[in-house]
Amino acid sequence: MPVRIRMKVLGRKHRPYFRICATDGRNPRDGRVLEELGTYDPMIPETDARVKLNGERVKYWLGVGAQPSEKVKTFIKKYGVDGTRLDQQQAALERLKVSGFGQKGGRRAAEGE
Repeated sequence: MPVRIRMKVLGRKHRPYFRICATDGRNPRDGRVLEELGTYDPMIPETDARVKLNGERVKYWLGVGAQPSEKVKTFIKKYGVDGTRLDQQQAALERLKVSGFGQKGGRRAAEGE
């Protein structure tokens, strides 16, 4: 069974959202998954806060021979357990938390409009 780590498309029209999943390579893109390993939300304004990965599980699946897709390979390199941009990711998540982005009411509630 060739295991792949790839993105599964969710969301709606003009509002994409992806889950990073370990799946059997023979299944369709949005088909059954073995395990969900993280998320990717391209609509978040902070680039480094868009990806969230469960590093321990990604490391496990890579250890048992799973092959990541090209885009997921880049995400693992940047935001995995030994990622090159982990510090920037933590700073971006803190800035989003302070600005109130993603909470009920969105940015307008944080700005007091």
